[in-house]
Amino acid sequence: MSVLLNRLAAIFVAVGLLFTAQTLTTPQRAAAADPGYLMVHFTGEGSTNQQMYLSHSTDGLHWNDLNGGGMVLRSPVGTKGVRDPAFVRSPDGSKYWIIATDLCIACGQTWSQSINDGSRSLVVWESTDLVTWSQPWLLNVAGAIPDGRNAWAPEAIWDPASNDYVLYWATNVPLNGATKHRIFYARTSDFRTITTPQSYIERPGTQEIIDTQIIEMPAGVGNYRYVRASGDGQITLEGSNSILGTWTRLGDLSGIGLPGSMVEGPMWMKFNGTNKWALYLDQYATSGGYMPVLTTDPSNPAAYQKQASTSYNMGGTKKRHGWIMNLTAAEESRVLARWPNTAINRLQSYNFQDRYVRHTNFDVRIDPNVSPADDSRFKLRTGLAGTGTVSFESVNFPGYFLRHANYDFQLVYNDGSSQFAADASFLQVAGLADSTWSSFQSYNHPDRYIRHYAYYLKLDPITTATARSDATFRVTN
Repeated sequence: MSVLLNRLAAIFVAVGLLFTAQTLTTPQRAAAADPGYLMVHFTGEGSTNQQMYLSHSTDGLHWNDLNGGGMVLRSPVGTKGVRDPAFVRSPDGSKYWIIATDLCIACGQTWSQSINDGSRSLVVWESTDLVTWSQPWLLNVAGAIPDGRNAWAPEAIWDPASNDYVLYWATNVPLNGATKHRIFYARTSDFRTITTPQSYIERPGTQEIIDTQIIEMPAGVGNYRYVRASGDGQITLEGSNSILGTWTRLGDLSGIGLPGSMVEGPMWMKFNGTNKWALYLDQYATSGGYMPVLTTDPSNPAAYQKQASTSYNMGGTKKRHGWIMNLTAAEESRVLARWPNTAINRLQSYNFQDRYVRHTNFDVRIDPNVSPADDSRFKLRTGLAGTGTVSFESVNFPGYFLRHANYDFQLVYNDGSSQFAADASFLQVAGLADSTWSSFQSYNHPDRYIRHYAYYLKLDPITTATARSDATFRVTN
């Protein structure tokens, strides 16, 4: 009997190991109702690609671009470009931040300038709901570092020991005249003020370190409370039981064919409902974008498994160094409602058909030959004032809408107020000069319509044939 039991036990162990290996290779969501994942990232070089983009996944391996692949936030501060963003969620879920590198390569700075005399500040956005974001501000983190030349690739993690955030980033402090990026840290509770920056991670000799990200481990997984992955010539793994304590080198990923000469920008993601992780790595050497490496123990370099390219899909845009958040059901609902793949349109004038509505220096007019073309492209969203109305959101200044004030029009950032919503909402009706076209009646001044006058947009009562023509537009792509 004991022999039979031993054989049965061996069979059950073998089957269990088989299922474990299969689950690691193809992670499944814990339940059909589980919410998914949100990635914030940039997409490449240039002033348009070096902004904030969002992608969503239901399984952590197959990603869909939100907002039709268009940017969701644009930085008007500092270099007017942003890279390497990270999400921060407060422990109670009442507040969110995006922190990012203030950097715009090929649209104001070269790589040499950004390395040796770059922005010492980070760009920060704040939100209470993950969809309505403040205007960004600059947080000077490297100005107090002696000979600090820049501030790159920020991250932050909540430290329960001190009830605040450890904010960390890379700064070039040259060594013997040569580039030497190291990781510095400071504490903050609001991402508006910080403590004096301190040295956090420095590699020996001339070795630099730029990208690093820390995750907290659940009890019973590995031997450390925290694990970090760093781009420092390799993708190096380290463990610690304290964020600012002693860290132990655990190894790197060169053993699975992923040396630092091939990949960078480590980005963690934990699969919902299971102790399995993906470490996303940016294949910068081949311009291949992100790829996931899966593991059931982030502290064990031998436990990582590369995935076949057919097992994941990164979506339509290239994903560059970013951050992945596990969503709650409420967060997911708000995010997907805010950034659907709404069509992009232009508004063509009825009586000047070579002219289109466009913004220029945040004023609004009709012009021919609009350049850049995105100045005349808008998303006709469900109106901010509610169903039955439409609002016009700029494509290249997301979050900015056509709004009337004193019966004049400007492109203005949505402050979330009910007054803004009313001023930026309109009823789309049959064209006043041609019913096959459209006119737009003000939501809060229903006796007035959008019309152009001397090529500028106004909100006027319409009483003449000329005014009816001025207030008629074609919605076109």
